[in-house]
Amino acid sequence: MNHPVAVIGAGPFGLSTAAHLRARGVPVRVFGEPMVSWRDHMPEGMILKSTPAASSIDAPQAGHTLLDYCDAAGIPRLVTDEDIIPIETFIAYGEWFQQKLVPELERVRVVSVDRKGGRGASSASSASSASSASSASSASSASSASGGSGGFEGFELKLDSGELFTARAVVVATGLSGFAHLPPELAGAAADGPTPTGPVSHSSQNHDLTRFSGKELIVVGAGQSALETAALAAEAGAQVRVVSRGKGAVAFGAAPWQQPKLRPESPFGRAWSLWALSYYPQPYRYLPAQARHYLVRRVLGPLGAWWLRDRFEGKVTVREIDRIVGAGAPEGSPVLSVRTHGGRVEELSADHVIAATGYRVDLAAMDFLGHELRTELAVSRGTPKLGAGYRSSVPGLYFTGLPAAASYGPVMRFVCGTEFASPRLAKHLVAAHR
Repeated sequence: MNHPVAVIGAGPFGLSTAAHLRARGVPVRVFGEPMVSWRDHMPEGMILKSTPAASSIDAPQAGHTLLDYCDAAGIPRLVTDEDIIPIETFIAYGEWFQQKLVPELERVRVVSVDRKGGRGASSASSASSASSASSASSASSASSASGGSGGFEGFELKLDSGELFTARAVVVATGLSGFAHLPPELAGAAADGPTPTGPVSHSSQNHDLTRFSGKELIVVGAGQSALETAALAAEAGAQVRVVSRGKGAVAFGAAPWQQPKLRPESPFGRAWSLWALSYYPQPYRYLPAQARHYLVRRVLGPLGAWWLRDRFEGKVTVREIDRIVGAGAPEGSPVLSVRTHGGRVEELSADHVIAATGYRVDLAAMDFLGHELRTELAVSRGTPKLGAGYRSSVPGLYFTGLPAAASYGPVMRFVCGTEFASPRLAKHLVAAHR
């Protein structure tokens, strides 16, 4: 089959996957705006929480790390764990990586992905899904067989340019797109969903925080996104309160020189658990579903970066509560009803609420996937169940990045996850679709 592989998404995971496929001589078409989530959906002035060692996009050949970009751009080298990475630098690095290794990127949007070839592939997919549930190795064999000439004719993609074309396989690498999570208890103040101009927005919708200058702002959350958003808004002239659920929820990590010395190093700090999840994520998909989803939520959970503490403390007010009971927007201004740790219900009001409440993968949000594909995909709590090589239960359809976290662990939420994912996905795809 001479059709190309389609890679949907041009963030770190999409670019890294495409680079590895190209290096193996696989015809690839890559779609999307490079680094768009980082450029448009992160706050201006943001600094990456990850260290330089954990912030390189994996490439199939040497010379394309963040350090290499610094040398090429003539900017100070980012080397040690104490060096911080401005988001502008990281975006420029991603664009440089794209120009070097994925120069044929097509800046168009994929409107739809459907099967090409009819129901024979559907039956193969069901067989593959059943095999996946009983044995990973047999599922891999089934997938390889289905990916060959046994009636499977690939996928038909439609672009927003109007073009239709056939792909032999599809890699979904759409990053955070469509996965912003708004807790149901905040929905009462956001009848039409979170919007930057409404009473409640999501942190991904606030690139420019200067518009809150002189206003009262509530930020819900206790992770890096919440704490950095709050600090940046306060620096922009807003009066900011962070509402955190749980006692002692707002905390900051230890500085590099304070990390324990007798534990193994990982991209995220010194700890045996972080080391294992970073460098040996392949057994993760064999854990019980409940354990996998719990670890994705809790490992590397809410914690501010060590360098953020001085910019936050004394500038932002923290209100610890038991939980948010509900929310409303009388006269257009948000009001939160909260239960205190003492059991009382109180109301907190502001000019605007930012929900820095993270992201949740939901297959329904991937509306570019055809109904038949979404129906046939084996899922676990809304996320695709992936086998070896990041293959889904539908032959020829792969997922990488955040949607793979429930199968391969929390390292897939971070750029350094490309080092594990991209070469393995490319190797499996090439073997299955010769």
